[in-house]
Formats: sequence, C-alpha cells, structure tokens
Amino acid sequence: MTLPPTRFDFLADVPDAAELGRVHFVAIGGAGMSGVARIMLTRGMAVSGSDAKESPLLRALEAEGAVVRLGHDAAHVQGVDTVVISSAIRDSNPELVAARAAGLRVMHRSQALAATMTGTRRVAVAGANGKTTTTSLLTVALQACGLDPSFAIGGELARAGTNAHLGTGDVYVVEADESDGSFLVYRPGVAVVTSVQPDHLDFYGDLETVKEAYRAFVATILPGGLLVACVDDAGARELVEHARAQGVRVLTYGESPDADLRVADVVHAGLTSRAHLALDGADHELVLAVPGAHNVLNAAAAFGAAVVGLDQPAEQVLDGLASFSGTRRRFEPRGLVAGVQVVDDYAHNPGKLAAVVATGRRLVDDIGTGRLVVVFQPHLYSRTRDFAAELGAALAPADVVIVMDVYAAREDALPGVTGRLVADAVGAAAASADAPAASSRGTTPEVHYEPSWINVAPLVVALARPGDLVLTVGAGDVTMVGPEVLRELETRVHDTSASASGDTSHTTEREHR
Repeated sequence: MTLPPTRFDFLADVPDAAELGRVHFVAIGGAGMSGVARIMLTRGMAVSGSDAKESPLLRALEAEGAVVRLGHDAAHVQGVDTVVISSAIRDSNPELVAARAAGLRVMHRSQALAATMTGTRRVAVAGANGKTTTTSLLTVALQACGLDPSFAIGGELARAGTNAHLGTGDVYVVEADESDGSFLVYRPGVAVVTSVQPDHLDFYGDLETVKEAYRAFVATILPGGLLVACVDDAGARELVEHARAQGVRVLTYGESPDADLRVADVVHAGLTSRAHLALDGADHELVLAVPGAHNVLNAAAAFGAAVVGLDQPAEQVLDGLASFSGTRRRFEPRGLVAGVQVVDDYAHNPGKLAAVVATGRRLVDDIGTGRLVVVFQPHLYSRTRDFAAELGAALAPADVVIVMDVYAAREDALPGVTGRLVADAVGAAAASADAPAASSRGTTPEVHYEPSWINVAPLVVALARPGDLVLTVGAGDVTMVGPEVLRELETRVHDTSASASGDTSHTTEREHR
C-alpha cells in the first residue's frame, strides 16, 4: 500500500482515552475537533483548547467545562499531557512547536476520537458525498430503536443540537474523513462507503491513489464485519468487487437492479421524499422529511447498516429515519422574507454541489413560480483549479448563479486561481450541446462573479424576486451570507411598507420553516 506521507501512522494502535491525561486541542472550534472535545468532557477528562477567533461554539465548550483561550501561544500547552491537532494545523503553529519540544504526546483528531471508542461496536461512514447526512440518519435511526449510541458527526444534528455525544450503549457511530487518510484509524465492525470519487487531490494527487485509500479502509474492517456500499456509484462498485475478492462481507444498496438493498419508486413532494426498499424479499416503505434523491440513498445506507450490520428491527429503523429533521448546513432552511426562501448547504465538491442544485431545481420547477438562485463559494484553491469545469457544470441548471471568490481554508493562494474560473465554467457548461437546460422553461443561467464578500448579499437582494429559492452553498463563510440577505430583505420590506403607509414603526416577521 502506497499512500501519501502524513505526520501520523493511522494504522498504529491508539491508547485508551484514560491514558491521555490532560488534553489540549489546537483549533478546538472546528467541527471535528469540538466533537472529540465534547466526548472527552463528558467522560470527565480535563480538556483545554485554543482557537483563532471567537465563536458561539467556543462559549458552548467553555460552558461544558473546557478551558478555552483565543489565539495560539506556546504557553497554552503548559501543564498538559496530550496535544490534539488536525491536518490543517501547520508545523509552525507555536503550540505544536512547544508540544514537540516538551516531548508531549501529539495525536491527530481522528486518533483522539478512536481513543474514546475502546470496547464499542464501531460504525464508520465514509465517502466523497453524503457521509455527514448518512451518519446523522443512522444515529437517529438507532436512537429510535432504543439505543443510546455514541456519535461524532461533521455537522450538527438539528434535533439534538450537537455534533457529538457519549452514549450509554456499546454502539459508536463516526463520520470517517477520507480527506487526509485518517479514516484508516477506526477499525469498524460496519463500514459504509457512499461514493468513491476524485476529491482531495491536494493530498492524494490522483484518483487511483484515492481508490487505494478506500481499499486500505476496507482492509481495516474487523474480521466478520460488513461493508455497506452504494453500487450506483462507479467508484464504490469497484470497491465492492475488491472487498468481495478479499472475503469481506458486503451489502450493496442503490437503484441498480443488482443492489442487495434495492431502492425503487422514489417520489419527491416538496421537502419530503418517499421510496421503497427491497431487502431479502421484503418490501419496506421509506418516508423522509428531507428532500433530494441523494438523501434517499443516504437513508438506504443507514437502513442497511442498522438492520443488516447491527441487527436492529426494520420498522423501528424506518420510524427513526422518518423522524429525521436534518443536519445543520445540509439543505437547511434559513428563512423566508418577501417571498424569497433562503436555504444553506455545505456542498463543496462537484458531486455534492450537483445533488444540492438538482434538489433546488426540482423544488423550484415543482412550484413553477420562482427561480433558483445559487450563491456558491469555491473551497480551496487546489479544488477550484482541479474541478472548475465540474463545479461549473453542477451549477449550470440554476437560473441565477453568483460565484464568490475562493475560501482558502488551509491553503495559500495559487496564481490565477479565483472564483472566476468557476463562473466562466458555468457559462461554458450551459452553452455545451449536451448540457441540461437551466429549467423546464429552457433558460440558461445568468452568471455573476463577485469577489467582494460584502457585496454578495446586496447583489442577491437586488436580483431576488418573490417566489425565488436562494441557495447559499460552500464549506466556508458563505453560510453567513443567508442571514445578511434575509436582513436586507426585511429592511427593504420595512422601508417599502413605511413609505407606503407613512408609519415608520412597521416591522416585518421572518418566517422560519
């Protein structure tokens, strides 16, 4: 096995959490880091952390018992035993430098999480697309079966209001991040793979190395364990063939005729979905309160993992799936003002983006009175460089596309790589002979490239009309655009009403759904 070098050996044994002593998290406010910190706090462990900027999440962790400091300083690791970092933390970080100089144990976030999983039945959900929602669906389904699973998710469960929980049961569900190879650490009894696609090429280099990483992930499944994989995805289907050749037990799911768990008769109505799941001669009706064909597949994966992988009763699993109310930043409604609905989503690679835009397209076309307006913020310079054409094609079915500049995250800028690459690709994709029309009305998208963050919300408000669906999409701070749009729409409604009535005390109500 030849995978890119990392600072950690993800195949090495990890100590039990009880051996870690006082634990300090560098950048504790991240989605993954905060989840591990929460679980350790619940265990009664001494936890501290630092982050570059203030956030409500930091204050929540502080309320839960963590010692939290703003900024990064070598002094923050004094008196601790273990330092936890993510792959985004650079070697030059003063806390990491000080930890190494002091000979402290330094662990990757995934290793720290694995340290809390001793003695549990582990389910690891991986894949280029859908793993956060699938992990969330599985967690809610298991809760409906009367279990109290531990979980660590890359997004916040809407109903639970948290991204992590230390349960009283012996089942542990974790979203397994493939971006840096760290998904090899968990050694699950049940592994779910939603898709194997070219992504994170800044780490892997090429698709073949991505595939090799997933084959290595399959090799970490415990003897007698189960791989649940989507055969509708070409990369996952190839992985299934490899797993079976290695003697791994496999359950496939999808709409493909040869799927072990067959998804059929998919029906969408507004923000709900229905389908039939056929398994071992039995037919089960799936009802979801979230939209999108991709979420039907995510639910099928959760059903297979719970019923076949963990021997839970099918009807209770279905009840749990029906009760699922969503995950933060996964097609999350943010508000409705002046007839304009705003929805936020974390999608940042071509597959995720295409699924979100397709869902929005269907909703708008079903209603038939408004337009689909997509505000997209590219994430990472390397991903923008490598997949600008695919991102543009994913955006092309919209009526109006606003492309922001690149959210750098952990990367330095690359010469010539800006959001304009994606904006230009939208037009090129829409003009191609085999591109789908922007809507059933046969239009092509109106495209804007807006590199200034502060100008995005005013541009959306200027373009939006009553009946429009506005999607803010991306893994960066585009999530803050939606509230700004709603506030500006409220101001516009207020000013218009006050001008018409002469009453400056008039207020409007934001409707949340």
